[in-house]
Parts: sequence; structure tokens; C-alpha cells
Amino acid sequence: MSEPICPPNLSGRPFDLTVTHDMTASPAVLYGAWTEQFDRWFAAPGTVLMKAEVNAVFFFETQYKPEPDCEVQRHPHYGRFLRLDPNHLVELTWVTGAGGTKGAETVVTVEFNPQGTGTQLHLTHAGFPDAEARDGHAQTWPLVLAQLNQRMAD
Repeated sequence: MSEPICPPNLSGRPFDLTVTHDMTASPAVLYGAWTEQFDRWFAAPGTVLMKAEVNAVFFFETQYKPEPDCEVQRHPHYGRFLRLDPNHLVELTWVTGAGGTKGAETVVTVEFNPQGTGTQLHLTHAGFPDAEARDGHAQTWPLVLAQLNQRMAD
């Protein structure tokens, strides 16, 4: 297995969070969602540039329209894969702008643990620059994982 180049040093950014979510899909389906199908459950269609290899960089964009009369808000996401263990673990860096990680290179680790016919997904997001960024993601990740569960079960 390849080793990541220049892993982020998170020692000066101790803010992190953990979310666990019971999923109906198998670990294999969820691994594919995180490595090949971001536009099926999270990213705006047509915006994903991603190759599931350690050290490979990726880009995608999310789009959000807070109210019908508002313009679409675009949120670019950048990162690179740090560790990949098929059907068990995905670890990647995660960089967004204002309202997100504030430009800090954070680390998202997603573990897929078989549970009956589904999966217990365990997500850790570490290296936030402050409590505000962490707390915003602590509110958002459960919603995102619920959407992942719904869209990958279809």
C-alpha cells in the first residue's frame, strides 16, 4: 500500500468531531460512494474530479440554494487520499473555504464496519482551525450521512 506524502500536521488544530451512523448499504457500496460516486450522494453532478489512489488529489463542488429566490451557493471542496483500504476505510484531506474548514487542510477518516446486512459507518473529522468550524461540521455531517444512506440504498 502506498504511503501518503506530506500528511497534514494537525497538532496545532486540535478541534475534531466523530459521527456514527447505521447504514443500510454494505461496506463495499459505501466504499464506492466515497471513492467513485461522490456525485450520486454529495457533490453536484458534473463537478467531480477524483481518482481513488493514495496521494491522488480530488475536487468537487456542492451547491446549495437556501431559498427559492436566492442564487445557488457554490462550495468547492479539495483534498487528496491519504489511506484506502477497500471496503474498510477511506481517509482523505478535506479543504473548503469560508463557512467550512476556512482553508485548513483537515482530515476525514471513514470506517465501514459490517453490521447485519448493513454497515455501521464511523466518521472522524479532525484538524479544524477553531470550534466554530468544527461545530458547523458537527451539525452538517449527520445530515450528509443520512443523505448518503438514503441515496445509496436506492
